[in-house]
Amino acid sequence: MSFFSFQPSTALISIVLLTGCTTLPSSGPPASDINSSSSSVDGASIQVVEVDAEVTRRLQKLRKQLLFSEVYGTGPHPESTDTMGVGDALEVHIWEAPPATLFGGNTLEAQVSTTGSRATTLPEQVVDREGFIVVPFAGRVPAAGRKIASIEAEIIKRLAKKSHQPEVLIRRTRNRSATVAVVGDVTTSVSLPLTPGGERLLDALAAAGGVRQAVSRTTLQITRGNQYLTLPLDTVIRDPRQNITLKPGDVITAMFQPLSFTALGATGKNEEINFEAQGITLAQALARAGGLLDSRSDAQGVFIFRFEPEVALPWPKQPVVTSPDGMVPVVYRLDLKKPSSFFVMQSFAINNKDIVYVSNSPAAEIQKFLNLVLPFAYQALMTVQVTK
Repeated sequence: MSFFSFQPSTALISIVLLTGCTTLPSSGPPASDINSSSSSVDGASIQVVEVDAEVTRRLQKLRKQLLFSEVYGTGPHPESTDTMGVGDALEVHIWEAPPATLFGGNTLEAQVSTTGSRATTLPEQVVDREGFIVVPFAGRVPAAGRKIASIEAEIIKRLAKKSHQPEVLIRRTRNRSATVAVVGDVTTSVSLPLTPGGERLLDALAAAGGVRQAVSRTTLQITRGNQYLTLPLDTVIRDPRQNITLKPGDVITAMFQPLSFTALGATGKNEEINFEAQGITLAQALARAGGLLDSRSDAQGVFIFRFEPEVALPWPKQPVVTSPDGMVPVVYRLDLKKPSSFFVMQSFAINNKDIVYVSNSPAAEIQKFLNLVLPFAYQALMTVQVTK
């Protein structure tokens, strides 16, 4: 029997059967399996969506971030910083023109000016829970919710019939009602008293010693009443409008948020990759993952796996079935053989915890099959040739 006329031996048949029953090593499903996916996550059907300019615009609109300036405004400092409140400590000075008849013989700290008028400094007065301070001969004077000038006028009015030409000067020595709190990932958490000058967001952050993590990975949250809003610190620094004037009671929280995505499949590196709070695009994500491998990757098989709210897009599979937590499992597909896709990927934003997967090309799968089979086939052929 000649070499070219030999019939398949038992060894060759065994090899074919073996390779037919063996799953080739792979880093994930091929593009064809994902495109025709009928699988599910927690019982919810997976939506496969082709990424184009319209899909990208819809997602950008969905994830549009409200700004501090849009929600809290950019107006001047609030008048409430000039208003006294419960817990504030006030220092009261009273002058009488000579002859001083009301406070002239008291034991309080007093000074006589060159004009003969007498200045008396009262012990520090703290605005009580009911909003009053106590001034001798004037009684309980309402202070909470009033400005210093109004309190001074009220005391003068009450002393006018008892004292000789009284004058009153009040100074707030401790501000406990008009403060903001700075907490979180800062050097030192502080309670910052606000002044009539109007402290801004970055002023408060500076008073806390700044943030402990990189600016690019820090998010600021402002809580005002029952409302809160977050923005990357980098946005506040780059856009002066977001450095808003603070109001009493505001809470500023600095949060270190290590956002990341996972790169898998035929990319330069398979690992979890961190990115900035400002966010990155798919183009940046693929670049950080080392790009697509020429020897393995399928340019038509770039996928992003994530969960989206049900209102995000008009889903191709109807009815839409959501996961137990109310989210839709989605696979976004990008065909990089289309030149337009390179523009789209510059606008398609990556979300935290996304999985970016690049499938192997069909040619790469064939090559792996041949690499697995040919050594055994060659050995079998040699065995047949020797035994002729």
